[in-house]
Amino acid sequence: MQPQKKFHLVFSFVMGAMMIFLMTLVITLVNVGLSPDFLARWMKAFAVAYVVGVPVIFFLAPMARKLTGRLLGVNPG
Repeated sequence: MQPQKKFHLVFSFVMGAMMIFLMTLVITLVNVGLSPDFLARWMKAFAVAYVVGVPVIFFLAPMARKLTGRLLGVNPG
C-alpha cells in the first residue's frame, strides 16, 4: 500500500475514533443522562457510529479537503 493511502486509512480510523467518541458521549448524555445503563448505551452508540463513521470519513475527507481548498482559494496539496 502506498504511504499516502496508508496514511489516509489510518487517519480515518484515528479521526473516527476521536470524533465519534466525543459525539456519542455528548449525545448519549443529552438523551439519557447519567442513567445506570449509560455506559452500555454509550458503547452501543459508539460501536454503531464507528462502523458507519470511519467509511464516511475515508470517502468524504478527500472531497471535503478539495471543497475547502476551493472555498479558500488554496491548493490543499
